[in-house]
Amino acid sequence: MADDYLRRTAITRLILTDEQQQLLDATIHEWKRACNISSRIGWKTGEARKTSLQDLVYDTVLEETHLGSQHVILATHQAAAALAGAEEIEELEEDYKTSRPEFTAETVKYDSRTMTLFDDSTVSLSTTDDRIRCDLALPDDKEGYQYQYLDNENWELTESTVSRRSGDYYLHLGFRKPKPEKRVETQDDDEDRTVLGVDLGIVNIATTSTAYFASGRELRHRHREFERIRASFQQTGTQSAHRTIQGMGGREKRYVRDVLHRVANDIIEEALSHDCEYIAFENLTHIRKRAPPAKEFHQWAHRQLVDLVEYKAEVEGLYVEFVSPKNTSRRCPECGYTSEGNRVTQSGFECESCGATGNADYVAAKNVGWQYVRCGLQSSRRTGDSQLALKSGTVPSSGSVEA
Repeated sequence: MADDYLRRTAITRLILTDEQQQLLDATIHEWKRACNISSRIGWKTGEARKTSLQDLVYDTVLEETHLGSQHVILATHQAAAALAGAEEIEELEEDYKTSRPEFTAETVKYDSRTMTLFDDSTVSLSTTDDRIRCDLALPDDKEGYQYQYLDNENWELTESTVSRRSGDYYLHLGFRKPKPEKRVETQDDDEDRTVLGVDLGIVNIATTSTAYFASGRELRHRHREFERIRASFQQTGTQSAHRTIQGMGGREKRYVRDVLHRVANDIIEEALSHDCEYIAFENLTHIRKRAPPAKEFHQWAHRQLVDLVEYKAEVEGLYVEFVSPKNTSRRCPECGYTSEGNRVTQSGFECESCGATGNADYVAAKNVGWQYVRCGLQSSRRTGDSQLALKSGTVPSSGSVEA
């Protein structure tokens, strides 16, 4: 059954007293017990339907654990979902036999009856004893991604999860909102469609046809630093050095992802502020095949960035499309002349035919968008009055391309 909702998760750390930690620890322990009791009974009886398993095990779980009634219901539903998943695997893999789902993760689920989120950045949580109310460790500057859900009434709070990790406690807040309706385009649809072209590079991690430049300088610098330190620890060869290298990998990925989140947000903002409905990228599969191994980090970063843009575009009802990268950095966006000689330096472009000059990444971004304006809408949608978004306005598909 198709889900009619967009679903997102906002993660924040809980600020707890020692007594509150003990209550949460007890609740997590009892939650695992409740899930495993439900799982054993469901496995033995062959029952994986949510409501039916709840009716079958509710009294037993309520009697054998210290959970409240609503947490018991949530635990039976969690076990039912795991049992149904095991059944589905066995159906798909005829020769594969699954084992009974066992719950060992240090987590506990919450819903609107067992958790209350307040406007003062505190949360109330049911435990095996009293409810506890604690602060959320949110960023002070309102720039944290969590605020786009917490401060937006269009996002509805749904089932959430508390997890314990390395001595800290994290609240994974679940949100949902109805999926935006995308216009169904037909061969007779003449409404204007505006495209934002995006070039992915190394000096600039992303450049748009509206002249937004996301510098990759700091990203490259930090990556080189991580590589240098990693190489030093690899030469040491001790177990301690190996653990340090593993920890560094996690820190680098978190840093890169934070940078890419900001760039993705900027690209979405460019599209919205220029009334674009489409964001066009180069086809990344083709890029990866032609890229040398030394650029693997940047290819990974590009893939992550595109995934983030697609993820965020869905919320805004925007389309993300892809075109061939062939000649995007060699074609003149003004006269159309294509030549290797047009790319005079890494960042410089000068057309051998008409003499037009510009930043090479900006030229490529315009060509990516222009290629989709002319060709990308011809498969299931007509080109019609499609246009390319530029810094100074737009260019229709029937006109010449100018900066």
